[in-house]
Amino acid sequence: MNFSPLYRDALARERRARLRAERLYEQVQHELRATNARLKEHAFALSDQVISQRDELNRVRLLADSLEGTNSQVSQDLCLANERLRAAVETLQDGFAVFDKSQVLILANQSYLAVFRDFPEVQPGILYRRIAEICAHEGLVDLEAHSADDWVAMMLARWSAPSISPMQLHFRNGVSVRLVERRVSNGDLVSLSTNITETLRYQSELIEAQQRAEAAVDAKSAFLANMSHEIRTPMNGVIGMTDLLAETDLDDEQRSYTETISSSGQALVTIINDILDFSKMDAGKMELHPEVIDLEKTIHDVLTLLTPTARKKSLELIVDFDIFLPTLLMADAGRIRQVLTNLVGNAIKFTDSGYVLVRALGVGNSAQGQLVNITVEDTGIGISKEHQDQVFLEFSQVEESANRRFEGTGLGLAITRQIVTAMGGKIWVESDLGIGSCFGISVELPVAEGAVTAGPAPLPPTVHKVLLISDHLISRDIISRRLQASGAKVLTATQSGIALRNTVKTQPDLAILDQDLGREDAQDLLAGLLEHDPDLPIVMICSNLAESRLVHSRDKLRAALPKPLLWRDLIAAIAGREKTAPRPKSHQALPQTVASTTRPLRVLYAEDNKTNQLVFTKMVKSLPLELHVAENGRQAVKMHETLRPDVIFMDVSMPEMDGREATQLIRASSFGRDVPIIALTAHAMQEEIDRIMAAGMNAMLTKPLKKAELLAALRDHAPEDLFYSGTRPKVASLGGI
Repeated sequence: MNFSPLYRDALARERRARLRAERLYEQVQHELRATNARLKEHAFALSDQVISQRDELNRVRLLADSLEGTNSQVSQDLCLANERLRAAVETLQDGFAVFDKSQVLILANQSYLAVFRDFPEVQPGILYRRIAEICAHEGLVDLEAHSADDWVAMMLARWSAPSISPMQLHFRNGVSVRLVERRVSNGDLVSLSTNITETLRYQSELIEAQQRAEAAVDAKSAFLANMSHEIRTPMNGVIGMTDLLAETDLDDEQRSYTETISSSGQALVTIINDILDFSKMDAGKMELHPEVIDLEKTIHDVLTLLTPTARKKSLELIVDFDIFLPTLLMADAGRIRQVLTNLVGNAIKFTDSGYVLVRALGVGNSAQGQLVNITVEDTGIGISKEHQDQVFLEFSQVEESANRRFEGTGLGLAITRQIVTAMGGKIWVESDLGIGSCFGISVELPVAEGAVTAGPAPLPPTVHKVLLISDHLISRDIISRRLQASGAKVLTATQSGIALRNTVKTQPDLAILDQDLGREDAQDLLAGLLEHDPDLPIVMICSNLAESRLVHSRDKLRAALPKPLLWRDLIAAIAGREKTAPRPKSHQALPQTVASTTRPLRVLYAEDNKTNQLVFTKMVKSLPLELHVAENGRQAVKMHETLRPDVIFMDVSMPEMDGREATQLIRASSFGRDVPIIALTAHAMQEEIDRIMAAGMNAMLTKPLKKAELLAALRDHAPEDLFYSGTRPKVASLGGI
């Protein structure tokens, strides 16, 4: 069958159109399937999201339900806490209130409102200003010299202050409160009124009790001072006459009795001094008066005073002073001597044989100056471990047995501890029973202005080798060490044979010989040394200077120095000079004759006690002076006007007119301004001594009077050109003796 070309073309176009339509259909179907797939995936995702959100919503709903229950519980707990707080605030005995930042009262307990019970308006909602006005204008509060308006203004000013200080309010009804107010971070003001009525009453009772106690202490101190005066007055006669009796010709038995009376009297005076010192310290009235002291010389002086006691027991007293420790320091000289006297005196007291060593060491510098340790070591009875904590207690002693060998008050170490504590130091003890004890103190002492830098003392250039002969190990070691520090080569010997061999073998430039050589005689050894080397300079260290004077007078010695040895004296002796530190003036004899052709020294002595007059007269009977005695201060003033004495000894406690008033009247006269007046008193309290010196005295001697101190006072204050040759003074008196 044949088709026309047109028909074939149309059929071809239709076929092509159908093919395109089929392909388009297939493409659309493919895209539709893809879109369908995507829609399906999206539907699944939306379904998952809806499910997840539904679960989250359920959880939120559950949490909301839970929170609603919690909020309800919190609200209930908060209400309960507020109720508890209000109940607790109400139970407070102290007033409690809270004001907001606008000064409105928002909370107050009944204790706070109780004082305002007659003013109903005082309740939450009232202003702070109004409460202050009610207190001031209604007379509720003692305004203490303020006007009502001023007091209100003051209270409002406290409100505005950055920091509100506590204050006391005294209400008219007898209640006193301490008002403490604090501002919190939100501006509220918390006010606490503490009732201090009972506290103030108790405080008043305490003050009254303290005043009564202080009055009792003052009464006790006054009683002790008066008793001291009353005891010292007759003791002046006992000790003074005993000392005078000892100067007469006595046999051995009589001299023993006399010395016993004297030592017993001195022991009684020491006990009185200890009791007075303890009473004064117990009352807190001890004062320190620092001054420049030579510490090395102070230690040496204390040992020198105690040497006779140590010599009776054959004890060696030794000083070891640190060569690098400055000697001039600032301290209370009297208290330092008292501490050393107590410690060294105890060491001698409880040591039967051996030695007592005082060592002073500089252990560093401090803000106060020089830190100094002073130790007192002995070879005595020692102290057991269980008793070492008790030795510094009052009325405590090492021995507790009923029949004690050692007498005393048990106050010495207690007083020493209080003195050291007052100086800012500390005290300690180390001891072994039966071996010995070591007491030590540690104090900070300022170095005196202008003090020379410490260090080894230089030796003369001719001294290179020194032979030291001593059988005392510690003393020999100290001297040897110091000589070596000064640059000398030291050869030591303990026996004459070794000493003589060293002299021949080494030819020393100097020999130092200890007088105490045990079994050997120092004089024989001295002779042997001079036989081998007649030109050898020899310095002897002597426990008994009297035994060495004969040798020394024959120029066989360079010098004879007393024990304990003061190092500067040895250096001066080695250099061939006089000692740089002479003995205290009280140990020097008063000149019996002075070149004068004018008149004798006129001495006026004012004393009402007949025994004391006799003691004084006998003490000066051998001196070249003219003595006039007055019975009281009034007579002393009258006799001074006519006699114009050169020296006046004035007793302080006398009838009609005491020594202070008499001194003031004498000082007021034109010719009495410069006359030396020396007070004589049995008072020992520092306050009384200060009053005595303030009256115009030049010096003071305490009773019991010692002859050496009396002679020293005359030497220091009497014009030397008025002494004349004579043996007995002329004595005059208005009332007689």
